[in-house]
Amino acid sequence: MSTEPENPAPGTQHRAPSTALIVFDLDGTLIDSRLDIAESANEVVESYGGAALPIDRVSTMIGEGAQILVERALEAGGLDPAEPEALARFKRIYDRRLLLHTKPYEGIPDALARLTTRATLAVLTNKPEAPTYRLLHVFELDRRFAWVVGGDGAHPRKPDPAGLRYLIETAGSSAERTLYVGDSMIDVETARRAGVDLLVAKYGFGELRGELQLRADEPTVDDSRMLGEKIEAWLSTRL
Repeated sequence: MSTEPENPAPGTQHRAPSTALIVFDLDGTLIDSRLDIAESANEVVESYGGAALPIDRVSTMIGEGAQILVERALEAGGLDPAEPEALARFKRIYDRRLLLHTKPYEGIPDALARLTTRATLAVLTNKPEAPTYRLLHVFELDRRFAWVVGGDGAHPRKPDPAGLRYLIETAGSSAERTLYVGDSMIDVETARRAGVDLLVAKYGFGELRGELQLRADEPTVDDSRMLGEKIEAWLSTRL
């Protein structure tokens, strides 16, 4: 099986007849990529003469796109965050390290397989599109999603809600029939700004940022193996 997918055209994956839409964040929600991302950022820091940072510290820097991650890691390492070649260097390193440790969270592939029979599924991530498509393809998750929107695509990165609103419109759904699933406060803000329901994956690494502030009506799931059940319960109120 090839590990280099072509970018799927909108609507070429499975699409359920219902207009209910489930949109997922990627890192920390569907896949556990924390170690590969953090170690790649550390390799960049070390390549400029800095000392590697604790993995948990680098993990708090993840979520707002590769450029911001690299700048934060360099600054934390006592280096110039504006190093002109640092982002390109990170992308090369991360491409090499992409699959060393990364894998879907337990229960996620089975949950997605069940959900495709009941709703339209999509991905909205701040990760660049090339590694996003590659990861989804390698783990055979790409066929579950009708659309994938990455952080370097046509829409501003989260928490700007433009990408989520685009997915709602393209799917022929509505805010009232859309659920956004993510693990960080960035995802929380994205869902709030778009006016959609939210489910927070507390098993992910977004909480390491220490900034989750949820309302009483914003549910969470602590175990990835329970994610499908939580979403199915939400669907039962929408179908």
